[in-house]
Amino acid sequence: MQQITIGSNEAGQRLDKFLHKYLPNAGTSFLYKMLRKKNITLNGKKAEGKENLAEGDIVRCFFSDETFTKFSGKEIAFEDTSSYSEAYSCLSEVVVLYEDENILALNKPVGILTQKAKDTDLSLNEWLIGYLLHTGAITDSQLKTFKPSVCNRLDRNTSGLVLCGKSLKGSQYLSYIIKEHSLRKFYYTICEGALTEDFLLEGYLTKDSKTNTVRIATQKANADKDADYIKTAFSPLACGSCDEHHNQADLCATLLGVELFTGKTHQIRAHLSSIGHPILGDKKYGGSNHFHLKYQLLHAHHVIFPETTEFPELSGRRIVAPCPENFVKIATALNFEDAL
Repeated sequence: MQQITIGSNEAGQRLDKFLHKYLPNAGTSFLYKMLRKKNITLNGKKAEGKENLAEGDIVRCFFSDETFTKFSGKEIAFEDTSSYSEAYSCLSEVVVLYEDENILALNKPVGILTQKAKDTDLSLNEWLIGYLLHTGAITDSQLKTFKPSVCNRLDRNTSGLVLCGKSLKGSQYLSYIIKEHSLRKFYYTICEGALTEDFLLEGYLTKDSKTNTVRIATQKANADKDADYIKTAFSPLACGSCDEHHNQADLCATLLGVELFTGKTHQIRAHLSSIGHPILGDKKYGGSNHFHLKYQLLHAHHVIFPETTEFPELSGRRIVAPCPENFVKIATALNFEDAL
């Protein structure tokens, strides 16, 4: 007989979902057969598999050691965690902004993927697990039933704040408030041209996966049938030109505060480009290479959590990711430093 005590990272999910993770080599029909025959029990009682697990629940599997080894894959041991350790070691510029028992907030530098695109990539997601293994917040064995992960994505060359689920409970909460748009998300960017008044842009966005670009239609009637509705608010924080000694006297630019109401691929970049004010360095959407930029000057600056009694430590909390050095340097060259 094998006994499993449900921890915080297993709680909140259905029993059958948990069993599929714990016994990955067992089929669905086998698991339900074992539940019917009480070869798998929950808190000493017969279970259907639909029950939601709570911390402290006891799951017992009345299998032979041979059967348990076969269906749990224990002979394979736990997964290779070397990529997590490598990411934690190599991506050393990642900064932890906030941490509690359920979530982490990280400041992602330019040039780092949020999630890997291919098996050989090292991404922020691997760094997160490497960090938690390094600090002892999780163990190798716990990764079998729950893997902490990033809950919002940034483009490789967009810097700033990324929220991560440290526990299952935290992941579920972050996913919920992001989906329901109750988490307020704010960015800083510097775009070309002069903008002096607050404005709101709405539209319909279609992604072209072949070119990894998006296009925007202002009216639904002119949009593709699979286009996503988008909404972005912009607030000019400073506007001006470079001093001549920076050899950029022809550049007029605006520092913008941006609130993202919907979070779609390249939304801010494409929205600004669509009105003739592309982001500095954003060549994909018509931006110039002033300051020899090779990437868009866009930074996820802060978030504000909704009021909640379930997570009092997060209720109304504002988490800020300081702008990276190069962003501050360019803002200073444009005399925008006091507005940051």
